[in-house]
Amino acid sequence: MWSEQLFPSWVDEINSATGIDPEYYRSGLLMLPEFDRDGARNWCREHLVECVPVQSTDVSPRISLEAGALWLPQVAQVRNPRLIKALRRRLAMAKVKVIENCEVSAWKISRQRLVGVVTPRGEFSAAGYIVCGGAWSKHIVGNFTLNLDIKPVRGQMLLLRTQPGFLTSIVLQNDNYFIPRKDGHILLGSTVEHVGFDNSVTDEAKNQLLAWSAKLFPQLNESLLVRHWAGLRPGSPENIPTIDRHPQFDDLYINSGHFRYGVTMAPGSARLLVNLVQGVSQPIDCGPYAWPQASSEMH
Repeated sequence: MWSEQLFPSWVDEINSATGIDPEYYRSGLLMLPEFDRDGARNWCREHLVECVPVQSTDVSPRISLEAGALWLPQVAQVRNPRLIKALRRRLAMAKVKVIENCEVSAWKISRQRLVGVVTPRGEFSAAGYIVCGGAWSKHIVGNFTLNLDIKPVRGQMLLLRTQPGFLTSIVLQNDNYFIPRKDGHILLGSTVEHVGFDNSVTDEAKNQLLAWSAKLFPQLNESLLVRHWAGLRPGSPENIPTIDRHPQFDDLYINSGHFRYGVTMAPGSARLLVNLVQGVSQPIDCGPYAWPQASSEMH
């Protein structure tokens, strides 16, 4: 929630610097049953999140399910590909060198310090190393994972194309959601699959998502399908990321394990990590994000 508060000024700065609009705006979220109504309302009250009981059709007139729902008008969204494009341009403007598709195969160590990473394109050395490799982070850390537990969780998604304004708010039911974009595209997702590093797509998942979509919006059918893809989320115990310095290497840091909240937590996570590297006091309690340790032994 602290990270969400950073978003408006963050994207404004990126937009102003790059001329690329990440399309951040408060579209609101409609939560459909079945869910723990009292539990959801109590959570919103405790966290000062505006929450209004509504009929689903009052917020989304085209929806075919008329039922008691919850409306969270302050929930915002950002268009991930546009955000990434803007960030890449911002890095280029800052003369940051990005080397892609270059696997870290080993670490070089001297006197309990990391002095370099070994890759197929040679060795690279730095004063500090930050592992933010998503689902691959544990693999990158290699022999020094201690009790770090980050694993891939596949999510399959569909992109549909409609007329702008067909759907104006996010719609959530259990693990599935519709996220409408300003130009009429609608993101439809998503599965949660524990299949290792397999990012292939399946007809089964596509059909399940389209069947759920048809129950709520019969107009959203396969004829509107633009794209079907899968991504690998960095799953972690209780979905809590690790944002910390390695217990045994002063120059090794990690920022990973955000599961489904990587975009939401991006500006906050980066701020916490920068503060840690620079020795600046933190604005929130970072205890939950400490590097998990089973013992003092490397393995």
